[in-house]
Amino acid sequence: MEIRTLFILLGLLVASAALADAYKWTDEDGVVHYSDRPERGAERVDLGTATGSRSQPASPGASSPSPGDEASNTVAQPFSYTGLEVTAPAPEETLWNIAGILNVSLALSPALQPNHEVRVYFDGVARTVEGTNFQLEEVYRGVHNIQAEVLDETGKLMIRSLPNRFYVQQNTVKFR
Repeated sequence: MEIRTLFILLGLLVASAALADAYKWTDEDGVVHYSDRPERGAERVDLGTATGSRSQPASPGASSPSPGDEASNTVAQPFSYTGLEVTAPAPEETLWNIAGILNVSLALSPALQPNHEVRVYFDGVARTVEGTNFQLEEVYRGVHNIQAEVLDETGKLMIRSLPNRFYVQQNTVKFR
């Protein structure tokens, strides 16, 4: 009977450790971090809910605010994008006979904000473009790479897509 009690107590100890507080913060480069230790400017993440967890500001050594204090402690969260992807051309897609003009589409969530700009790296060369649908000229046969990023009004990187490789093929006319 003592071993059974020991296992129950051990199980409760492990469960309480699993439900410990978690903290979330964003550093000066815009990278989001999570930890079990509070950092300056971190938000406490409520791990008790499966989805839509509620976050609240936390400072090391401070007690949780009472429900009446929540309205007075509202802090404006900085804007951030949740997703950026090059949707056209698709990864590893082969394009035929495009006459040197590449149509590019980006999926950005949420939508591009005023004063933010899109920069595209086409074969390693940076180009600033207008919006999330645009054309690149002088794209000829071969293997190409494209990657996109969004910068805020100060030039700070907000989000970057994964690199995307695609191929351009051109039919050859054989003269006799």
